[in-house]
Amino acid sequence: MNRPYSVLASCYDRLNAAVNYREYADYLAEQLRRYGITDGSLVLDLACGTGNITLALAAHGYDMIGVDLSPEMLDAARRKAPGQDILWLCQDMRRFELYGTVAATVCCLDSLNYLTGRAGLQKCFSLVHNYLDPNGLFLFDMNTPYKFEHVYGTQQYLLEGEGVFCGWQNYYDKASGLCDFELTIFSENEDGTYTRFDESQRERCWSLKTIQSLLASTGFTLLSMQGDLDGSPVTETTERAYFICRANK
Repeated sequence: MNRPYSVLASCYDRLNAAVNYREYADYLAEQLRRYGITDGSLVLDLACGTGNITLALAAHGYDMIGVDLSPEMLDAARRKAPGQDILWLCQDMRRFELYGTVAATVCCLDSLNYLTGRAGLQKCFSLVHNYLDPNGLFLFDMNTPYKFEHVYGTQQYLLEGEGVFCGWQNYYDKASGLCDFELTIFSENEDGTYTRFDESQRERCWSLKTIQSLLASTGFTLLSMQGDLDGSPVTETTERAYFICRANK
């Protein structure tokens, strides 16, 4: 079994072609400007993956740093922007180090749900706070309990992209809050044959109350919690919650 995002990196963008990264980056840029983070400011994209959000925010005029645990995902990001002045760092969200502070940090597409231990999530929040400028912003999203129970559950999905198929099986345990994803990937070779790869991932369901408590304990003020990019409120059927926080320094 391959480690998370080692195999998936090569076909990640093809399988996620329907994700509107531009819309998400536009939302982030709008919120950053709304709360005083101007163009040219240094912004960290934590768990940046293949760099789609990183590059889109760079296009908005922000000076970007991308951090991710997967060297394969970072390689894919670098290949998209050869020569572009973006610092890519291969580091764990729970132990990352920067050369100085940043004006804002973003962490997108349920990346924080991959931190399955309370101590790890708290450490990540604490490090984000440590590397933010005074009154710096932290914008992130997390999958909600509704999504784990009603969308993930024990469902099976088939994802298809150009030259790649991915069978996705979920196993959610409500008692532990852990959800295991078993991925079987078939990637097309140049001769038309397919090679099979298997990969496992795990996320944890965190209650909104726990997230807010950990933010407060690590020095953040929650400015906004939304149920979608349009600013709608979080409801019982919200699948992903969006947080905007300010570092108290």
